[in-house]
Amino acid sequence: MEVVIVPDAKAGGELIAEAVAALLSRKPDALLGVATGSTPLPVYDALAARVRSGALDPSRARICQLDEYVGLPADHPESYRSTVLRQVVEPLGLTESSFMGPDGNAEDVQGACDAYDRALAEAGGVDLQLLGIGTDGHIGFNEPCSSLASRTRIKTLTEQTRQDNARFFDSIDEVPHHVITQGIGTILEARHLVLLATGAGKAEAVARSVEGPVSALVPASALQLHPHATVVVDEAAASELKLADYFRATYAAKPAWQGL
Repeated sequence: MEVVIVPDAKAGGELIAEAVAALLSRKPDALLGVATGSTPLPVYDALAARVRSGALDPSRARICQLDEYVGLPADHPESYRSTVLRQVVEPLGLTESSFMGPDGNAEDVQGACDAYDRALAEAGGVDLQLLGIGTDGHIGFNEPCSSLASRTRIKTLTEQTRQDNARFFDSIDEVPHHVITQGIGTILEARHLVLLATGAGKAEAVARSVEGPVSALVPASALQLHPHATVVVDEAAASELKLADYFRATYAAKPAWQGL
């Protein structure tokens, strides 16, 4: 696992966008896994700016969802399908044909979960998966004590997560209780995992995930098991890392040709 400490969220977004651009230059039809929420917005803004300037051509890229609410209409503005289309697909000049995600309104929800796992495999697997982290250490919607071998499945949201997400709705009563999420085992199959965390509120979760033991109690700690996992944190999110100075030194000495 590589830990990169950046000055602020904007710098983190630029760094990750640079890595995505480098990937697309090597593999124009790469499958990019995207996350929702406020944390990854600087990444999407930086990518869109590259597209507008002509520095990036993502026209052959493919986009896939990490998770989706169960029971929320696909066209609801806060469904993750709508969010990804609005924040990623449209700004990058892509079409819905480049996009894939689980069906949160399927009559057979578990069948939809299994189908999505198969679809990701048939698409050749995810080349780069962008992740956020919850205050309790969850990734995707794999809440604490999720199996580290879990596959895409339906999960019940904790009240903390529902409260964290209530800011996107008119009230917490509108936040669904269930989601479809890629499992930790599914997430670990991506070729490159990039976790972005910003703000002091994420500092404890970051420290437990990076420096603590691998544990189902802290789902993001599973990234320690991945051969190519990158954790990008701003100064506030890095504030509880005991090895922060070491991480700064190793990144400063990293050869430019290695990339992110």
